Amino acid sequence: MPFPPAKDHRISLQAAAALTRRYREQPGAGKERAGMFPREAYDALLQQEGCRGIRIYYGRADGGGMNLVMVGVDTDGNDMTSGTILEESYPCPPFCDAASALQK
Repeated sequence: MPFPPAKDHRISLQAAAALTRRYREQPGAGKERAGMFPREAYDALLQQEGCRGIRIYYGRADGGGMNLVMVGVDTDGNDMTSGTILEESYPCPPFCDAASALQK
């Protein structure tokens, strides 16, 4: 089977809003709702030779806040840990779209 297997990743706005709402409502959920990386960050990973995708790990910063760690994934599904690894997304809040249905 080729990596990654073919899959339609699209979901409806209603389904996406339900997912984010359940996250916010779970006990112990932090104030961070999301993290945004600019296009240049994704391009830096995807432009690596042999990169087929991006894996995003959830992490915890020294201060306790949520952190996202991104790494390229090769054609065998392995993390490209000898290449570029990124973190330090723009956290939401404060970098949020307050009008987004994904925050309601």
